[in-house]
Amino acid sequence: MNTRCLALLLLLLLPGWAQAVVFRASIDESVWEMENSRFFCRLSQQVPAFGRALFEHEAGESLRFQLQPTQKDQLEGEVLLVARASPWQPGEAPFSIARVKIDPEGGIALNSEAANQMLVALHRGMTPTFSSEHWFQSAEPVEVGISAANFQSAYDDYLNCLTTLLPVNYRQVARTAVLFPSATWRLSDATRDRLDLIALYVKTDDSVKSIYVDGHSDNYGRRLLNRDLSKKRAEEVTRYLVSQGVPEEMITTRYHGERYPVVPNTSADNRARNRRVAIRLERD
Repeated sequence: MNTRCLALLLLLLLPGWAQAVVFRASIDESVWEMENSRFFCRLSQQVPAFGRALFEHEAGESLRFQLQPTQKDQLEGEVLLVARASPWQPGEAPFSIARVKIDPEGGIALNSEAANQMLVALHRGMTPTFSSEHWFQSAEPVEVGISAANFQSAYDDYLNCLTTLLPVNYRQVARTAVLFPSATWRLSDATRDRLDLIALYVKTDDSVKSIYVDGHSDNYGRRLLNRDLSKKRAEEVTRYLVSQGVPEEMITTRYHGERYPVVPNTSADNRARNRRVAIRLERD
């Protein structure tokens, strides 16, 4: 049996291939929309009469994919995701990507590996297709295909967007603690690297209006000396952020000595965690 016959047999054996209700944009309907910023890259397509297919790459995160139905409960249980030949690819062999559970809202979310395989399939001109044996809890199978028509130019824009993404997102820098060796307040190279990321993010995101810098110590030594040490640590962090272009008026610098440990000062490891400066960003 030749390759074309094997491919056809596989397609016929997939759930619902011959009789399924099919949702897929035609060549004329296939429109890829691109949204881009320093914070995210989003590539999406409207699937007529079904919903939206969305690839999203957020700053500091891996690629994700979501299939968002307009109506809830169109899909249930599990779906099989297969890259199939598009109408203009006779003889192209399909390949399986994943088996995925439907979320409680009736949508589908894919991890980075499966999402990237979908992009590979689309780049090859194939049609990633979700197949389920039940449409609206009926016995009627359903298929939702993501069309590769008109994909290439939008994909080029997506790749360009990736080069401009920030290395971190708000969640990753909004709450940060940098640690200090005992009796010191000078910044390590690792701490400077972390503060560089915070400064870059703050200078990019206009919604960040305030930064709170709080210095702390462990309980080793005299209380007044610990308070002074926590002050020096906090001021050193503030000074560095300002040197990296963060407006000084945005920053509130405070120091607390040993008063607010994050863990009991009962071991060397715990005391190391308490010798810290906490940086907190606040948006509008």
